[in-house]
Amino acid sequence: MIKTFLNASVGALIAASAFIGGAASAETTLTLSSWLPPSHPIVANMIVPWTEEVEKATGGNVKVKILPKPLGKPPAHFDIAKDGLADVSYGVHGYQPGRFVMTKAVEMPLLGDNATATSVAYWRIHEKHLAQFDEHKGVKLLGLFTHGPGHIFNSVRPIEKLADLDGLKIRVGGGVVNDVAKSIGATALLKPAPESYELMSAGVADGVFFPQESIKSFKLTGLVKHGTLVPGGLYNTSFFLVMNPASFDKLSAEDQAAIMSVSGEHFAKIAGKGWDDADAAGNAAMTESGIALITASDDLVAEIKDKTAAVEAAWVDAVKEQGLDGAAVMVDLRAEIAKASSN
Repeated sequence: MIKTFLNASVGALIAASAFIGGAASAETTLTLSSWLPPSHPIVANMIVPWTEEVEKATGGNVKVKILPKPLGKPPAHFDIAKDGLADVSYGVHGYQPGRFVMTKAVEMPLLGDNATATSVAYWRIHEKHLAQFDEHKGVKLLGLFTHGPGHIFNSVRPIEKLADLDGLKIRVGGGVVNDVAKSIGATALLKPAPESYELMSAGVADGVFFPQESIKSFKLTGLVKHGTLVPGGLYNTSFFLVMNPASFDKLSAEDQAAIMSVSGEHFAKIAGKGWDDADAAGNAAMTESGIALITASDDLVAEIKDKTAAVEAAWVDAVKEQGLDGAAVMVDLRAEIAKASSN
């Protein structure tokens, strides 16, 4: 009888422990530091849907809480996750010049007109060619994406040829767009996107290189007077979604797998669609506001291609030193974008 009682007691303890462990798992809440307002498409249409999918995929075991205030300035957000100040963060690779080199591949001019296709292709090319260089060392990489194709907006004059950019001060976000701006004759001001309104309203910047959504999102419709939409995009911007590795490792293997099932290429589709929808809304807002929008002529596109060819060539040379055939990667990237676009 004593043996039976002991066995029952041990069994009860094991069951209780399993229940407690399950309850603890069900209450796992990850913090996410966000440097954009809740209404911005990155937050509302990309990050929030992803957090909802994480909760659903893990059966409610893991929730992601977006903090009410950012834990640092936009350029700090890679290290905010790396150092464990927040469990999850997102950000722009180009906000830290020189730190990320491989990710510049997706920022080159004239890659495509669709953020969904570009983002999906980006993830595939990263996994195939770029991940081996471990530029995201110190974090768990959850996702990569690009915004919609970048265009030319300003308050001074229509841009119908590159000479029209002479003397204009243009806010850019860093990375390849900084080099593109210089190559086509603009004076580049490297500043985070949230500072765009202040820069333009104070007359510090004459314009911005942005995707269409950003004119609406950063309340620039009253400041911008002219927009030149570049077929294929003047540039793209590379973004990351990352997690503190210790926070990831604390999760069960099942929850880790569930999170990754809604990250990676799946998240690229969420982010890309979110941006494509936001670009359409941005275009409508600009039209309603009376911003004069023109599409770059074939001659202007040819000018851009000619002037920016050296930007891509310089990147190919830079990564060659690290053992990457950059020219082959760009061919593969363009093919993946075309493939994703057709699907």
